[in-house]
Amino acid sequence: MSEEPGARPPTPDAPTETPTTEAPIETPTEAPTETPTGAATPDSPTEMPAGAAAAAPTTAIPTPGAPAGAAGAPPPTSPVAGTAGGAGGGRNAMIIGAVIVAVAIIAGALLISRGGEASPSPSAAPSGPATAKPTASAAATQTPAPTAAPTKAPTPAPTATPNACAPENLATLTAGTLTIGADNPAFPPYFEVSDPATPPWELGDPTNGQGFESAVAYAVADQLGFAKDKVSWLVVPFNNSYAPGPKPFDFYITQVSWKPERAEAVDLSDGYYFVNQSVVALKDTPIASAKSIADLAPYKFGAQVGTTSYDTIVNTIKPTQEPAVFDSNDAAIEALKNKQIDGLVVDLPMAFFVTAVQVENGVIVGQFAPPAQGEYFSLVLAKGSPLTTCVNEAIAALKADGTLEAITVEWLSNKVNAPVFTP
Repeated sequence: MSEEPGARPPTPDAPTETPTTEAPIETPTEAPTETPTGAATPDSPTEMPAGAAAAAPTTAIPTPGAPAGAAGAPPPTSPVAGTAGGAGGGRNAMIIGAVIVAVAIIAGALLISRGGEASPSPSAAPSGPATAKPTASAAATQTPAPTAAPTKAPTPAPTATPNACAPENLATLTAGTLTIGADNPAFPPYFEVSDPATPPWELGDPTNGQGFESAVAYAVADQLGFAKDKVSWLVVPFNNSYAPGPKPFDFYITQVSWKPERAEAVDLSDGYYFVNQSVVALKDTPIASAKSIADLAPYKFGAQVGTTSYDTIVNTIKPTQEPAVFDSNDAAIEALKNKQIDGLVVDLPMAFFVTAVQVENGVIVGQFAPPAQGEYFSLVLAKGSPLTTCVNEAIAALKADGTLEAITVEWLSNKVNAPVFTP
């Protein structure tokens, strides 16, 4: 016969007490996951599970002579073994266990029902394809999507920049007309003679397009968009062309060499011709045989006032006699004819015309080497003229396409050869 765990077997000498009929004891339902608080573990060898004594059919009577509290005998005050109080304690434990199980089941159900709102554990897989809600900080920084795609504004077509150098945009003195100034008389080979002459021009005629500077002037006008019949000429004395103050012309052309002091009072264009200075004398005079600058020093020279020709006398020849100054080249040429001066200094192209036309027995003694920076002719414009940039662009275009070179060859190719003075 097997023994109930924790029930002490009856001693052979102990009288057996007839058991008192008791109410059947309910078998407790075992909690699936938790042991009720205060209940002993069934497998424990030292503790009796609650209600185990109630399973014994009799109340254990201590064996005479056995010491109180011997193994298997409950303490005198314990109501557990075989008493009605022990049975009540077992029922209480079962009720508590059932309540705990119920609470656990309810809590589990609540957790399951709220599983969509609970934060998933780091290892838990997402319950579905739904996108996780953004955190508060992420939501605060996200830009809400527009409810409708914005309409893209059409890109305006670029506005064409007006050509400042187009004829209609040029600020000429007279709208639609280009006014050009020149000295009078105008000398060949820069301005050739017309037959019959065109008043008021006394010698060369700027209006006919013949001669180096007349051809250059009309070429610049054409680049600016002005046809020949839209060009007007007027007489302006050479010295007045670069004097300070307003100008009666849009630009001026008469062998005006670029000089820094002139550029302070007027606008001077980029150069259209590089030139050398030369000496003209009468044949059969001592100066006509000069070969060097030193040979020229003893003689008297003359030139038009304010010209680079006069500068050459003072700065390069440095004669021992005071040079003569004239208001015009015409007056200087007359002085040479009359032997008031020994030598006339003019630019080389002019020297060819003087010796060929104006002075019957004239001769070109020689030419000077160009200065280090070169000497070149410029067009003259009023200081700060709105046309200056456009005129320079026109000159650059004439150089680029070969027009300026062709004009130079046509009118000056045979007027640039002369012996060069040595120091």
